[in-house]
Amino acid sequence: MYVTVCPDSFKGSLSSKNAAKTIAKACHDVFPNAHVTQMPMADGGEGTIDALIYSTDGKRYEKSVTGPIGQPIESYFGVHGDGGTAFIEVGNTAGLIQVPEDDRNPYHTTSYGLGEMIQHVLDEGFNQIIVGLGGSATNDGGLGMLTALGAKFYDKNGQQVDYFGKDLFNIHNVDLSMLDPRLKDISIQVASDVDNPLCGERGASAIFGPQKGATNEQVQRLDQALDNYAALIEQETGNEIRNVPGAGAAGGLGFALMTVGSTLTSGAELVGQTMQLEESIAKSHLIITGEGQSDEQTLFGKAPSYVAQLAQKHHKPVVLISGSVDDPDLKLLDQFTATFSIMNMPMSLTDAMDQVEQLLYEQSIQVFNFYKTIGKFT
Repeated sequence: MYVTVCPDSFKGSLSSKNAAKTIAKACHDVFPNAHVTQMPMADGGEGTIDALIYSTDGKRYEKSVTGPIGQPIESYFGVHGDGGTAFIEVGNTAGLIQVPEDDRNPYHTTSYGLGEMIQHVLDEGFNQIIVGLGGSATNDGGLGMLTALGAKFYDKNGQQVDYFGKDLFNIHNVDLSMLDPRLKDISIQVASDVDNPLCGERGASAIFGPQKGATNEQVQRLDQALDNYAALIEQETGNEIRNVPGAGAAGGLGFALMTVGSTLTSGAELVGQTMQLEESIAKSHLIITGEGQSDEQTLFGKAPSYVAQLAQKHHKPVVLISGSVDDPDLKLLDQFTATFSIMNMPMSLTDAMDQVEQLLYEQSIQVFNFYKTIGKFT
């Protein structure tokens, strides 16, 4: 029996790597001779690097960068097991979780550390990079990242501005001529599950600003500043990209990364292709995926949906095990063979998160026992 175990993280309680290990243990406890391939998933958000390192048998390299509030932090990048591709994540260089709740204010955060990490990777000689965009603390449009990579931004007096969100208000001129020339000779693929434009009602500031601490007034001001900032950059490059789907990802980092030639793609798809998920699914008898909370939105671009589509393509049964399932119209069954919640009795969210590993194990045991009982596998 061949099983592919490829859950996303149970956000806030269990990483995708540990979720995969838990499900795999349950499988082996029911089917001791099963061949289980663990491929923890991600969609570009927090945990993407760790999932890719684990699934490709890669390595992790520690680096110091400027954190989202301007202080030095310890971070890391990953390298594919074949040594050819570097993995970078916004969540561990300019991540929201790196900013205390009381200090969350997009005027005072920066993506500078992401630019520094790209520089580290370039210095190591990599010419293929995957960047996970989720989980950012910033709304600076990539001002910090571009500054770290050599771009210059000036105020009306010709003085170079700093690289925090508030500095967007003072930009009058842009000079991209000093961007690191190595950027022209590399491939940067950006994993994102966001299709928002940079500005407007669905833009970075309006949709994601409040969760990063922005007030209503700040949202309006930042949106206007990003529009001006984008216009100046587009005038410099000749490329109009502020309305391209995904430009508003990670507080506008999608826009900045496209400015330096990056390609934006579905996070789950890019992660899956990198770890050769489809090849594993094609030879499996059963696929198990999961996530923290499932509802109809799961069907639109999330990692379990991508897994289900691959399973359907190869006519394989695929089971979704989630922290909670809210699907009164059974829409999830359009893609999944079956869906299960790990909640086995009434309990609070706090209790469920505290017990998530045991609850996931117990529900997985039930799924595998069912398959064993009906004699589907041995």
